[in-house]
Amino acid sequence: MDMKKRIHLELRNRTPSDAKELVLDNCRSNEGKIEGLTDEFEELEFLSTINVGLTTVAHLPKLKKLKKLELSDNRISGGLEVLAEKCPNLTHLNLSGNKIKDLSTIEPLKELAALKSLDLFNCEVTNLNEYRDNVFKLLPQLTYLDGYDKDDKEAPDSDGEVYAEGLDDEDEDEDDVDEEEYDEDAPPGDEEEDEGEEDEEENEEEEDDDLSGEEEEEEDLNDKDVDDEEDEEEERGQKRKRELDEEGEEDEDD
Repeated sequence: MDMKKRIHLELRNRTPSDAKELVLDNCRSNEGKIEGLTDEFEELEFLSTINVGLTTVAHLPKLKKLKKLELSDNRISGGLEVLAEKCPNLTHLNLSGNKIKDLSTIEPLKELAALKSLDLFNCEVTNLNEYRDNVFKLLPQLTYLDGYDKDDKEAPDSDGEVYAEGLDDEDEDEDDVDEEEYDEDAPPGDEEEDEGEEDEEENEEEEDDDLSGEEEEEEDLNDKDVDDEEDEEEERGQKRKRELDEEGEEDEDD
């Protein structure tokens, strides 16, 4: 993708001075220049230009607030001295997968006083004898080299991303607020469950009422059947009595 177009998409209708991060991975630079990246990005804190074909960082604009710079998988072999002038507040620099062969190439990085994390994975310099010890001596301000400190303890986050840490802190603050609201007010799920339980109870009561009504109707029908049977028996008794009386009268006549 064209670098200028990518930057336009990344801005999402913001002005360059509003941008704090910019990811331009896998775009193509123009003869080592990142077209569209200018001094206007004065608030930029995170810049990622992975695999964009850079051979030098000499054309970077001045980014005074930049903290993390991703330059991995390019073809940079030197010229790192310009970083102290263009990005003086860098704390994290990733140069893995570049053409860095010796310690003298990274020596200018000692001018970056705030630099605490440097990545040189897959660079030829990592094959030198006592590579790690020598880099820590050369750059005493470093805390992490290739993700590990002097005692081989891994960095808290895999690449020491300060910008992401800041975002994580904001997310944690939001989570704390959400948890407080969660504690004060019953969550919607529980309310729905309570409403569902109330509806079930009402339905059960209605069913009980229906059953009671049916039972009363059955009782009324049973009572009516009993009354009818009693009436029929009484009628049969009276009829039998009349027949007996008539027979008695006939006998007297004889």
